[in-house]
Amino acid sequence: MARIYAGWRMNRRSFLASAAVVLGTQMVSRTCPAWAGGRTTEKAHAHYALRIGPCKLEIAPGIVIDTIGYNGQVPGPILRVREGVPVTIDVMNQSGRAEIAHWHGLAIDSVNDGAMEEGLPMIPSGGTLRYHFTPRPAGTRWYHTRATAGADLSAGGYTGQFGFFLVEDRHGQGPYDPQRYDQEVFLAIHHWEPSFVPMVEKMREAFANAPLTSGSDVGYKYATINQHMLGAGEPIRVKRGQRVLMHLLNASGAENVVLGLPGHSFKVIAMDGNPVPNPVTVETLSLAVAERVDAIVERKSPGVWVLGSTLAKSRDMGLGIVVEYAGATGPSAWHDPAPEEWDYSRFGSLAKAPEPDETFTLTFRDIGPMNGSQFDSWTINNQSWSKIDPLRVRQGRRYRMVFRNGSGDQHPMHLHRHTFEVTRVGTKEFSGLRKDVVNVMPLDSVAVDFVADNPGDTLLHCHQALHMDFGFMRLMKYVG
Repeated sequence: MARIYAGWRMNRRSFLASAAVVLGTQMVSRTCPAWAGGRTTEKAHAHYALRIGPCKLEIAPGIVIDTIGYNGQVPGPILRVREGVPVTIDVMNQSGRAEIAHWHGLAIDSVNDGAMEEGLPMIPSGGTLRYHFTPRPAGTRWYHTRATAGADLSAGGYTGQFGFFLVEDRHGQGPYDPQRYDQEVFLAIHHWEPSFVPMVEKMREAFANAPLTSGSDVGYKYATINQHMLGAGEPIRVKRGQRVLMHLLNASGAENVVLGLPGHSFKVIAMDGNPVPNPVTVETLSLAVAERVDAIVERKSPGVWVLGSTLAKSRDMGLGIVVEYAGATGPSAWHDPAPEEWDYSRFGSLAKAPEPDETFTLTFRDIGPMNGSQFDSWTINNQSWSKIDPLRVRQGRRYRMVFRNGSGDQHPMHLHRHTFEVTRVGTKEFSGLRKDVVNVMPLDSVAVDFVADNPGDTLLHCHQALHMDFGFMRLMKYVG
């Protein structure tokens, strides 16, 4: 059970011991932004400590970001655990404001999930919250703040509060079997210095998820992969012939991205940490906010390259990292990849999914402009958080949620504490693609199926910070 401690009342010896475990990870991560990591060892229990607090991040020479992070670093320490092995995490809040940490993609109980909407209280400034749970399923998960930012673009998902949470298969198998790759890197994308951008034309020029309609949105000045902008920090160093497993995470508050790597392709083996039924090799990767992609890249093109956004203006903002082959010199190279449509169905099975026991049809709209406001006001079936009826489910039944996007924005939809199966995008039916975030394109529809197998209050929301903070959330409750 998650427990809150006032101030620093927890046992000092146990805190120092657990902090030492995380500090060891922190030191490695600072030395090498694309941390290669190490395999976990089988233990009866794992204990970690995270401290939320202000930190300064020099993302490029002379460009310093004042933000909030974990253990004085951005991204936070990589927490690498074993599936089925209990873990205790002490989260200490020294940020000066109420905070909370969410364990994204894990099938855990509502109390430990880390969402105030599900009933867990916020961690007061100066307080400590102890989480205790058994991590599952295996895969690339992550942790981040669930604090509401609202119109305060220095808070919540706009800060540096995010980090990888890798759950290794208990038997060392699955997509992360070390025999499948020679090197492993963790790459987290984030955008910095946000501001409200009401002009749609400017958004279309500069950003990947430009809206088709009027209203407020968020623009950014800088972008990073891990700690640095493109050209700052250390490159990813590789050798010809290596197979590199890339764990990619879009930890941005409100910006979807498309990535490319000239001269190379990505073999997608997992999405949101779950193995895909049909691993496909692609030229570009699309990651909506909160999505993860695990891909293997074979090093066949010696040189110095840019792994970065396919948008030139985003690369100019810093969204990229240099990939350097051993012995290669000279400036990093970029050339635009061939246009490629991101299609979830390519990674699934052609077999039709089983029929659900019940279907929920959920229509999304922004009613702000309808009310004469240029600011977002989001509804699901004409209701907004917190005055919205919950979805009611019964344990063991299979449900289908049909997401109907009646807006001009993209919506990365996230269901807490469950994994769903994407069964339709537009008119394409397929099965087997298991995720916890799915991006619903403007004026499109997506169907996802899930089994109600984890009782407790469960939050459903768009992961765009500006959307979920202004109405785009709904609870799912187990009944009977």
